[in-house]
Amino acid sequence: MPMDSAPASAPVPRPGPPAKDPAPPLAHPGFRWFLAGQAVSLLGSAMAPVALAFAVLDGSGGRPGDLGVVLAARMLPLLAFLLVGGATADRFRRRTVLVAANLGAAAAQGAVAGLLLSGHYALPPVAGLEVLGGVCAAFTGPALRGVVPELVGTAALRPANALLSAVRNAAKVLGPSLSGLLVAAVGSGPAIAGDAVSYAVAAGCLARLPGDRGGRTRAPASVWSGIRGGWREFRRVRWAAPATLSFFVINLVQTGTWQILGPVLTERTAGRAAWGLVLSARGLGLLVSGAVLYRLAVGRLLALGQAASALGAVPLLVLGARWDAPWLVAGGFAAGLGVCVTGIAWDTSLQEHVPAGALSRVAAWSDLLSYAAIPVGQLCVGPLARAYGGFRVVAVAGAVSALAAVLPLASGAVRGLRHARPTGDGRGPAPAAPGP
Repeated sequence: MPMDSAPASAPVPRPGPPAKDPAPPLAHPGFRWFLAGQAVSLLGSAMAPVALAFAVLDGSGGRPGDLGVVLAARMLPLLAFLLVGGATADRFRRRTVLVAANLGAAAAQGAVAGLLLSGHYALPPVAGLEVLGGVCAAFTGPALRGVVPELVGTAALRPANALLSAVRNAAKVLGPSLSGLLVAAVGSGPAIAGDAVSYAVAAGCLARLPGDRGGRTRAPASVWSGIRGGWREFRRVRWAAPATLSFFVINLVQTGTWQILGPVLTERTAGRAAWGLVLSARGLGLLVSGAVLYRLAVGRLLALGQAASALGAVPLLVLGARWDAPWLVAGGFAAGLGVCVTGIAWDTSLQEHVPAGALSRVAAWSDLLSYAAIPVGQLCVGPLARAYGGFRVVAVAGAVSALAAVLPLASGAVRGLRHARPTGDGRGPAPAAPGP
């Protein structure tokens, strides 16, 4: 956003010494602990959904309604408490918030594992424990975004986010397969227990992080005032609203369509085995894209991210055209490339250009407004497919999501936002308001 719209409490940048090459993220001990904790936690989290699904279906006698209740029990409190999580992360030490949230998640998953291992599955306690897990997740996400600049400084944000993205995507690729093997070998209870242990290990790693480096504005007087202040800051950042609206539409028309119709229609056009190949190609695209952005510096990173998000529509358009397996696999790879670039560009832009004291709250507002579309889209896909046909729905969803991806580029604030260049030693909090 432009300098004249910066909050009054934001420090005015002063000329510093000549720019020098920043230290790589792994040169910072705190980031190494953070990355290790994230690797363990994300792998456990990627394994948990498969194990939980089998546990609920086995315990309930195969009732899919129970699984829907359990999944909703986690998702709804996550959305409900996101803003509280963002305000809390900006008000207290983010390291403390992260350790507490991970310990809470470890306790919740440990209790679920205890119920399963003891043979006392029942829907109400499992759903109640997943509510606690969703609340913990709502506090974790905003704090994670805010803590990265404190660990590596502004200059190393892009490569740091690329490393985190690589860890996240590798966990998504490996986690479900490992979980399936573990469930088949020893059952769902030990797999859920492994997720609980991963949260506890992550909490131990996060406890080793250094304290805040400073640079925050005055902490909000209360959580509620922090939420209201976060909304004002979100509105002040002129490029945040167009990008968030784009993410809302993409989540609305793309996520549920791909999750629900993708495997069914792929089986009709290319065979059942093709779906696994498409998902694997998407995972490969995620990893390749993260590796490229670790090294590649782009002047207008946010604009690149918005353009790349249009690639997420490619497999939907290919599926809607009823093309065969090689095209679908290529479309999955392209989608992986685009999704990864978009995520790294968005996180880095927030961390570089939003004041440190409002970063978690702005991230929380954006996440809430983006993620709220997902359950709506998931509920609408089935009726739309029955009314208009699945192939027509995926084709329209692909076209709409591609258009929504590129429309923010019409905004000068989005097009003109520059990827921050290193100044001085590159340490310290994100600058308050660099202009386009």
